[in-house]
Amino acid sequence: MKINTVLFDLDGVLVDTARYHFEAWSVLAKQLAIPFTAKENEQLKGVSRAESLERLLALDQQRKVFSEQEKQGLAEQKNTLYLQAIQAMDESAVLPGAKEVLEYLKNSEIKIGLGSASKNARLILEKTKLTPYFDVIVDGTQVSKAKPDPEVFLKGAQQLMSAPASCLIVEDSEAGCLAALTGKMHVLGIGQQENLPSATYVIPNLVTFKEVFQQMLATESVYNS
Repeated sequence: MKINTVLFDLDGVLVDTARYHFEAWSVLAKQLAIPFTAKENEQLKGVSRAESLERLLALDQQRKVFSEQEKQGLAEQKNTLYLQAIQAMDESAVLPGAKEVLEYLKNSEIKIGLGSASKNARLILEKTKLTPYFDVIVDGTQVSKAKPDPEVFLKGAQQLMSAPASCLIVEDSEAGCLAALTGKMHVLGIGQQENLPSATYVIPNLVTFKEVFQQMLATESVYNS
């Protein structure tokens, strides 16, 4: 089945918000005396805030125990730090190649969706003026299961009336790549291959998306001929 739909993750794929998440989690980790570096941060990409907090707390060598109420407070504190940081975001936060890719897909009559764990996705899209490019936006307020569960992508495909096999997921996290594969979708990783072992195709950013996408379309036509 030919790819006719592309669903994007947001943070680290289309916009440069990953550093704001890292900075906010770093403040929280320091407060809790938990060792936290960019390496540990890779495990937080693409998953929900609650799951990210659980993964952060699991790094605590002292194994401090927190009540659900305390965890909720910590998650809210992290989100407050993050929201404060992104208030100043504008179009300059859009990553290289992102707008060109969205315009290319629009002109090619490819359906475009967003599948993000972020509950702040709509705010970020508005601030970066990317909202008009999307036919469907599914964010963390609309799903109950975090990646690597494919719920966010399957909901996007359903709303776009696209079969999973006709969808390409563009992700920068291993959790997101696994979600795509679990949902029987194609996946293109953004980043480094060692961080995205399940992705068949990996590119460093969206600058080379068009040529890789055309290669994927050609490969699919061979498979389905």
